[in-house]
Amino acid sequence: MKYKSQKVAYWFFALSMLLIVLQITYGFIMGFAHMGYDGLHEIIPFNVARATHNNLLVVWLLSGFMGAAYYIIPEESQNELVSVKLAYVQLITLALVGVTAVIGFHFNWWEGRKFLEIPRPLDYLVVINVLTFLGIILVTLFKGKKQSTTAMVLTMGLVFAALLYLPGMIWFDSQAMDSFFRWWVVHLWVEGVWELIMGGILAFLLIKLTGVDREVIEKWLYVIVGLTFLSGILGTGHHYYYIGAPEYWLIIGGIFSALEPLAFLAMALFALHMYRKGGKKHPNKIAIFWTLGSAIVSFVGAGLLGLAHTLPAVNMYTHGTLVTAMHGHLAFWGAYGMIVFAMIAYALPQLTGRKLFNNPMGLYAFWLSLIGMVGMTVAFGVAGVAQVYLERKMGLDFMVAQIEIEVHFFVLILCATMFATGVGLFIANFLKYGQPNDEAIGQENDDFGSLETSD
Repeated sequence: MKYKSQKVAYWFFALSMLLIVLQITYGFIMGFAHMGYDGLHEIIPFNVARATHNNLLVVWLLSGFMGAAYYIIPEESQNELVSVKLAYVQLITLALVGVTAVIGFHFNWWEGRKFLEIPRPLDYLVVINVLTFLGIILVTLFKGKKQSTTAMVLTMGLVFAALLYLPGMIWFDSQAMDSFFRWWVVHLWVEGVWELIMGGILAFLLIKLTGVDREVIEKWLYVIVGLTFLSGILGTGHHYYYIGAPEYWLIIGGIFSALEPLAFLAMALFALHMYRKGGKKHPNKIAIFWTLGSAIVSFVGAGLLGLAHTLPAVNMYTHGTLVTAMHGHLAFWGAYGMIVFAMIAYALPQLTGRKLFNNPMGLYAFWLSLIGMVGMTVAFGVAGVAQVYLERKMGLDFMVAQIEIEVHFFVLILCATMFATGVGLFIANFLKYGQPNDEAIGQENDDFGSLETSD
């Protein structure tokens, strides 16, 4: 690493690793409940498990994004973080708010709005926490010697993500109006500004891992930003029809949602082209795998599978079924989970000075988690298609249809076990690196091939 303050990133990554373990645990609770084994219902009802699972996903990804920003911004701006102590305070308060929210869910302390269940008092604490984070990042960036396109796109994504959290805090007596603005948070985060964050991290990693000139890589970022805003904003409309908005929103949303794969396709082509164009190969192949994997899997999960069921004629049947879960799981993992893992895989050797990449454990972590997630996606897809036919064609009651599709969750549990094993190996590798140390400062070396590796 180049700057001492970059060590802050490690602890945000560590929080992400802890939270993803909890998220997977609650995922298994839901999976077994879907199979009919709901023995924890009296302690953890299904709705509590789902709210916890979903919100832990958001928090561990945000923690990963924050860690990435704390690593990237000092290096890109050529400046130490303006306040390391404040960054650690922000980390601790983020963890405390997350823990309080999760515990609160188990005592029915929530708002009951999907993905935004966090109670209103904690909303205000989240706002304060994020403003603190943005203050550190913005002051560091603009006090630095330069403001690169990569840093600006990443920062823009983080700022917009914070601004788009605010509409979800507005209170409406009308359920339709409440849902209308809730989608500004839920959809415009994951299919809008989070893509800018992903694009910024992806560009940084490609600059470091491929050896291609920064100017070439950053030109692609402008294309990604344009496609993201073109498709993401109006693409939100495919949710509106189901909350009572005029019918034309189904058409507008469907058309622009169909354009959303273009942004992810651009990212995939961008990553592959830059990797092939780079004449030299970085020795950290694990980081390369996660980086290229994120670009490709996000195109399949967020792009193609999103397109597969958001076209109006299809979405009328699939909306709110397990087909949505099929799209959601691979999209979140490919676009955001894998890019966070890619950032961690690249940063750990730099933060600790220990070049432990390319060991078998790291490779198994990548392939087991990827294959496991693809298997889960297929299981969700098959179960979802069966659900659509049983409920919306044959007219079976919801719970009757759920009993009929229980068998598919056996396959899902098997694949989830493979996925969890892969994540577990990644965390074991994370722990193997140990904590960051000052001896690693100034040892960063992106002169391809000069880094020593060790098993």
